[in-house]
Amino acid sequence: MVDSVGKIDKDYQPEKQTLVTASSDKLKVGSLIALVIGSMVGGGIFSLPQNVAASASAGATLIGWLITGVGMLMLAFVFQTLANRKPKLDGGVYAYAKAGFGDYMGFSSAWGYWISAWIGNVSYMVLLFSTLGFFFPVFGEGNTLPAVLCASVLLWLLHFLVLRGIQGAAFINVLTTIAKMVPLALFIVIAGIAFKMDVFTSDFWGAGNSDLGTVMNQVKKMMLVTVWVFIGIEGASIFSARAQKRSDVGKATVFGFVAVLLLLVLVNVLSQGVMAQAQLAGLKNPSMAGVLEHVVGHWGAVLISIGLIVSLAGALLSWTLLCAEILFASARDHTMPAFLRKENGNAVPANALWLSNGLIQLFLVVTLFNSSTYLSLLYLATSMILVPYFWSAAYALLLAWRHETYEQAPGERGKDLLIALIAVLYAIWLVYAAGVQYLLLSALLYAPGAILFAKAKRELGQPVFTSVEKVIFLIVVIGAATAGYGLYSGFLKL
Repeated sequence: MVDSVGKIDKDYQPEKQTLVTASSDKLKVGSLIALVIGSMVGGGIFSLPQNVAASASAGATLIGWLITGVGMLMLAFVFQTLANRKPKLDGGVYAYAKAGFGDYMGFSSAWGYWISAWIGNVSYMVLLFSTLGFFFPVFGEGNTLPAVLCASVLLWLLHFLVLRGIQGAAFINVLTTIAKMVPLALFIVIAGIAFKMDVFTSDFWGAGNSDLGTVMNQVKKMMLVTVWVFIGIEGASIFSARAQKRSDVGKATVFGFVAVLLLLVLVNVLSQGVMAQAQLAGLKNPSMAGVLEHVVGHWGAVLISIGLIVSLAGALLSWTLLCAEILFASARDHTMPAFLRKENGNAVPANALWLSNGLIQLFLVVTLFNSSTYLSLLYLATSMILVPYFWSAAYALLLAWRHETYEQAPGERGKDLLIALIAVLYAIWLVYAAGVQYLLLSALLYAPGAILFAKAKRELGQPVFTSVEKVIFLIVVIGAATAGYGLYSGFLKL
């Protein structure tokens, strides 16, 4: 492990326990790909045409996708490289942060990722029943009493499905991932046929719309939108301990990323050749429904709504699996308390699942009384996931910089060093783009996690913090206190 930031113990290996012994119970590459695609393709892609058009013209959109594509591709390569070079590190973003930068940074990555995951599921539930409101008005905007009751039933159905076994849940996730691709593929074909170059190139740089600002401002705003639709790229690495072959983790990450990037760019760019920027910006979400309805009529909106329902159901399952797995993986090597290591007879991390879904249920009830709370927390929690991304890229950079794991293949070091450096710079930019406000507010969620971290350390009879970690924790506490005062005084808002 490490005693101080940046000092790697090359002999560090997390405690290995038997998860699933039979090879037939391991996840094959198809299941891992489905986890990556299923966790990334949720509700965001269905709202992408309007979300991007509200921020950027067609020209700025192309620049933004180019930068985002390169940055996220480098991050995907980082996860692929780490999966192959550090095969004994299970748990992905959490394990890389811990091995490279200490127990507390590893815990913080797991904690932040977990919060982002389960709050994200709350938003998926609300969006799912808001979409069902298209067919059944009683569900309203997804936060009515009937919507919350039905969302609760769905939550616990998924809960008990997962309790029956990861393998079975992963198989169903494969089916839902395939099903959600059908309406997306149909949209791309129809939009491609209806695409008009004169519509796409009209006011190409947004000069006729002063609200968009400069091209650089457009690119920045547009890239902030695209960051959210890529969350889930690390899905396969989270399940690395359950993979049939370790090399499949990297393959699934890169293949899943490329497939989703292609979908996102096609949906976004083709929409801008079907309707003008101002028209797209004025659509209600899911805006893909409005684009298809513009081309083929009302049945297009119905098709996209059905596709969104299937997509959200699949994403819910993917993230339910990820919520439990990140807690379980970090508890297995004692970064989280021991009670989160408990598995049921089907090798499912039951306590971690109960804790995650219990909090989802609580926040579903909260949406009855404050419809904006879950949205505010979603944006906050999503910004928290950028920190684990940064530590993963930084760990890959550290390995290449110190020649670790490159003794037998020194020729690969230069390439991996460049990839990791680009990924680190991209991650730093994303943290900066999220803004100081969200960094301060995220400290409010990071700080309480130290209670579980302290409990895990006490179980091992170890000091809670190293000297460096005390300084880091003090910074987190100061940030939390500043955010608390900011919320009280009004200079910060959720």
